[in-house]
Amino acid sequence: MTSVGFLSGCHRFHQENHETVYVAVRQMYLHDRVAAVSNRVGEVTNGQALEVLEHGRRFLKVKTQKNEIGWIEEHAVIDGKSYDDFTQLGQQHKSDPVVATAVVRDDVFLHLSPGRNTQRFILLPANAKVELLVRASVPKTAPGVKAVRKPVSPPAVAGSSAGTGAKPAPTKVADPVAKASPEPAPVEAPVMEDWWLVRDAQGRMGWLLGGRMDVDVPDSVGQYAEGQRIVGAYVLTTIHDEDSSAPNHEVPEYVMVLEPPKNGLPYDFDQVRVFTWSVKRHRYETAFRLRPIQGFLPVTIGKEPTKGGTAPSFSFLLGNGQDVAVDPHSGITKPASPRTITYSMIDTVVKRAGSDLAPIPSMHGADEKKDKAAKRPTKHKAK
Repeated sequence: MTSVGFLSGCHRFHQENHETVYVAVRQMYLHDRVAAVSNRVGEVTNGQALEVLEHGRRFLKVKTQKNEIGWIEEHAVIDGKSYDDFTQLGQQHKSDPVVATAVVRDDVFLHLSPGRNTQRFILLPANAKVELLVRASVPKTAPGVKAVRKPVSPPAVAGSSAGTGAKPAPTKVADPVAKASPEPAPVEAPVMEDWWLVRDAQGRMGWLLGGRMDVDVPDSVGQYAEGQRIVGAYVLTTIHDEDSSAPNHEVPEYVMVLEPPKNGLPYDFDQVRVFTWSVKRHRYETAFRLRPIQGFLPVTIGKEPTKGGTAPSFSFLLGNGQDVAVDPHSGITKPASPRTITYSMIDTVVKRAGSDLAPIPSMHGADEKKDKAAKRPTKHKAK
């Protein structure tokens, strides 16, 4: 019996030795016991691996790599499966192209999937640079956000004339066939939020709320956003200007994609602009503008063959009408039948190139056109 008990105990200890959890908060102290009064025996930080020695009610007894043993709250860690899910997320998207770079505004956690209530783990410090890979839009689930309009209750009908001495009017029975059924209350679209799958300098990946970061765009061209949200700015080519302060006097020229300052749009951008540098005026000028379109990332910079050699070019994906596919699990929107649109630039002239030279239709929906029509001032004829 003693041998059996000893072997059983060894087996249980072997199982616990292999259970590992990971710190999912910024930092936390380990305590020597679970009690109102306890002593700190160690400090752990985000991402640190801990060996589980014992399970308690809402607490775990763990051991650090420094052999510090203490109790930690269960909600402050993630288990091995969640850790593997984050690792798998990175493997699934390791070959995704980088569509832009950004800087996080404050300390922020990366999530396993888009959404405020999803599993979070990796903590990024303020001003950390990240690479943007994929955008997704999901309903906002913050407390106090109303996604559906509630039906308004009709006013109560007085059933008596108490206090007046008058008899109540007889109630008329309505014809059940003639009576129209009440229309259902209108349902508002849910409030949406944009999330981005990002990768930090250490190669760690996760989903980050779009409003918690700023796209890395040079101030020299970022000032021309005109109230729109810059999705990305890409160096198309450079031009030499002896009077400029650019490194080696080589001034970059950019292609920029922008979108309205809204979340949940069924495209990545609706405007393309090209900024060239005027050597004569020593400033940026708009050489090309395309809008409104239903554009999708990534924007690819390349070279297009010309009669005299090659010219800088850029390409992007164009949606075909409302034919877009939305992943119901991640909220990622992609064009179902995309077209690849290419432009090349010779000096300051931007023109179509590539195999697809078909017309580019306007992709704004009917609702947006109605909004513009409503904002348009009414013209009054002179009397």
